[in-house]
Amino acid sequence: MRLVHVLGTRPNVVKMAPVIAATRERLGPQSSVIVHTGQHYDRAMSEIFLEELGVPEPDHMLGVGSGTHAEQAARVLERLEPVLRAERPDMVLVPGDVNSTLAAALCADRLGIAVAHVESGLRSFDRTMPEEINRVVADHLSELLFLHSAEAEDNLRAEGVPAERQRFVGNTMIDTLVALERRFRAREAARELGLEPGGYLLATLHRPALVDGPLLSEAMEALDRVAATMPVVFPVHPRTRKMLGYGRDRAVILVDPISYLDFLSLEADAAGVLTDSGGIQEETTYLGIPCFTLRDNTERPVTVRAGTNTVLGLAPQRIAEIPDLLPAVPAKPPQAPQKWDGRAAQRIADILAGR
Repeated sequence: MRLVHVLGTRPNVVKMAPVIAATRERLGPQSSVIVHTGQHYDRAMSEIFLEELGVPEPDHMLGVGSGTHAEQAARVLERLEPVLRAERPDMVLVPGDVNSTLAAALCADRLGIAVAHVESGLRSFDRTMPEEINRVVADHLSELLFLHSAEAEDNLRAEGVPAERQRFVGNTMIDTLVALERRFRAREAARELGLEPGGYLLATLHRPALVDGPLLSEAMEALDRVAATMPVVFPVHPRTRKMLGYGRDRAVILVDPISYLDFLSLEADAAGVLTDSGGIQEETTYLGIPCFTLRDNTERPVTVRAGTNTVLGLAPQRIAEIPDLLPAVPAKPPQAPQKWDGRAAQRIADILAGR
């Protein structure tokens, strides 16, 4: 079997690094080709992730860059098609729910190439989110759907996706976290920033619904108020930095994007995390760190059931509640959700090898 792995953003790299390694070990080093669309393209958002996670240099770099949903998808379609025609794979693997995921699945399907979707079946039930449309379309175009949590089975069944196309394998992002745990716990990134482990709030915000309008300034004002109670460190996504500007002094510690190991180090040592990211909800659940999600919904309800994730709503004023919501004594990490055990990628490789 010959595979093409399509990456587009740094969360894609985190999810696919163990899958690429496992499939190459199981099927042979020449079994797969890596395509990076370049949806995330600067060093802090792309190259350093490939290096830290040990992902081989991509065989094809499409360089699609930034732009609207339509612009990015169109560039991926235009630039990926000749690659797939030349490589002639048996299957294209796409992860997650970004624009590159949608476009790569559509491109492969139009060429008659089977698609496998890693992280299938997640639903926020909010069709205003571009990611929701991306993941729904990718699921319905895929021949193989690799599920990372039990509720995904219910979601796909409700949409009429045949059970024989579904495989519950677990969470490949947790595979990466497990593999890196010894390294990131040794980093002590908090101390390098002058922060005391267990004594600060980590924040990361980047979704358009929050950063493309007045809610971002409201969120920053609320974080400034929290910073009067406890230190707040905020590694700023380039998109968010552009909307923030550079002119105003803040109580929040703003830092440039950091490596994945350093981010995991900060996350593992935080008193709590404020986010609008999906993957961070999962990482904090595995690590047992309180997470506060600044969104109206989550496609990862397993993290809420685990007791680690509180959905605040798209309501920046609720950020002020976080110090009071943090436990006085850090809780022990909960039992990880089913199949979040560091072996999801191996299950994927075994399934592909058996085709």
